[in-house]
Amino acid sequence: MTLLIVIIVLALVFDYINGFHDAANSIATIVATKVLTPFQAVLWAAFFNFLAYWVFGFGVADTVAKTAKTDSINLTVILAGVIAAIVWNLLTWWKGIPSSSSHTLIGGFAGAALAHAISLHGFSDYTVVQDGVEVTKHWYNIVNWYKPGEDGSLPSGVSIIIAFIVLAPLLGMIISYFISLWLMYSSRKNIWPKVLTATLMIVFALFLASVYEGYDDIKKPRFESPIWSVVFEPSNIKWTLVAIIFYSVAIFNLAFSSFPTSKAEKVLKRMQLLSSASFSLGHGGNDSQKVMGIIAAAVAVYLNTHPNVDMSLGWLDLNVVLPSEKNGVKIEGQMPGWIPLTCYTVIALGTLSGGWKIVKTMGSKITKVTAFEGVVAESAGALTLFITEHFKIPVSTTHTITGSIIGVGVTKRVSAVRWGVTVKLLWAWVLTIPVSALIAGLVYHFLKLFI
Repeated sequence: MTLLIVIIVLALVFDYINGFHDAANSIATIVATKVLTPFQAVLWAAFFNFLAYWVFGFGVADTVAKTAKTDSINLTVILAGVIAAIVWNLLTWWKGIPSSSSHTLIGGFAGAALAHAISLHGFSDYTVVQDGVEVTKHWYNIVNWYKPGEDGSLPSGVSIIIAFIVLAPLLGMIISYFISLWLMYSSRKNIWPKVLTATLMIVFALFLASVYEGYDDIKKPRFESPIWSVVFEPSNIKWTLVAIIFYSVAIFNLAFSSFPTSKAEKVLKRMQLLSSASFSLGHGGNDSQKVMGIIAAAVAVYLNTHPNVDMSLGWLDLNVVLPSEKNGVKIEGQMPGWIPLTCYTVIALGTLSGGWKIVKTMGSKITKVTAFEGVVAESAGALTLFITEHFKIPVSTTHTITGSIIGVGVTKRVSAVRWGVTVKLLWAWVLTIPVSALIAGLVYHFLKLFI
């Protein structure tokens, strides 16, 4: 039990480091455009990091918890993964490199699991008995590389997370590119931009009507009132936030052509408060769940070796259950309330600490950022995070906002993006998972000497 508690404490330490390491993602553009002072910006971002507690479910946490097969690893694996993630996060923060805390954690977890498999079986196949039948397994399948999607969700696994090293910033870049074009087209003084915007508003309203969950579709209503239950259902809250982002941009576009430049700039700066808040909300919801997933995995591993132990330890309730399926019957997951509340609180406190070296890189070194670019990049980043969280895919908020900033820079001209800086960031992204995995493997073998 002591080792389990140590892992939970270190996971929360990582959560705190994640907060100040990734604070730049949420506040870089709003600081660069001088909408808020740095201190005001971190307060703003931290508040919405914490507010995400009431908005998001545990889909990403479940994906992270199943990075490695919990019935084939031990607590030393998870401890090594968390230590490696902390080391790489602190190193990249010190160097001012906006690397991914998410991929650091995934890489560390997977790398330690692979080291564990190699120490037990070498690079050879091995057999296990499952339900009285001998099954041959490959050493590298200790990591969940790929799992087909269920109930309309996208596939999951480490291979999908690796794919989103490219896809998340690309999605953010595409969304920001088209929002930029939409805004620029709306500045024209004729009727057609307004017709386009009005049409998009109608189409989006029809889309929202199709994705909102009705009272009968909600498995666990939060309130007795059907109306309040529908309004405060987490998936509905996310779609409401998406609607707020979209319609705020749309309403601005309807009036954009009639605004003088100074008036448009003033309105855009006010809109940045909304867009940065939305991105901070997505950041909190996405990244806090990864720590929940590590805690859930640690509890699952502990229960494999102590199946009859009582995990309800008063205030330290560790009665965590991972969603699963047995004999064709789905088992619902369970997460004690203190775990998500603590994770969201700690990441918010970390965000309050800031990460000013990375703020400089994100806010000025990639491309020059004005209020226009700030609104577009943050809106695109928030939309990307909401979409990927909906499909339970843990993505990098760092990659997402970087791609969004690049997308809005490209609309001005390709040379507006400082591609030298961008290429260096890309190398950091590519190296994060393998380097974290290597560090975790070395830490695992070191810990084996003492545990």
